Amino acid sequence: MSEEQFTNISMAVCLTGLIVFMGFIIWDLGKKSGAGKTGTAILFMVLGVGVLGFVFKNLLVELFLLKR
Repeated sequence: MSEEQFTNISMAVCLTGLIVFMGFIIWDLGKKSGAGKTGTAILFMVLGVGVLGFVFKNLLVELFLLKR
């Protein structure tokens, strides 16, 4: 396994773990603050947009690199 392959695999695994952990943090924040179902859903929507933006940016970069 080359260094590039290891880097790509580890980045995918670690970023996925980080995104899942951030989801748990948002859920725990909603639970501890007593936000209820609606408040927790709003927290996921608002704070999750940043994560979705990051993922979307990476998908666009990969798409543009494939077209070259």
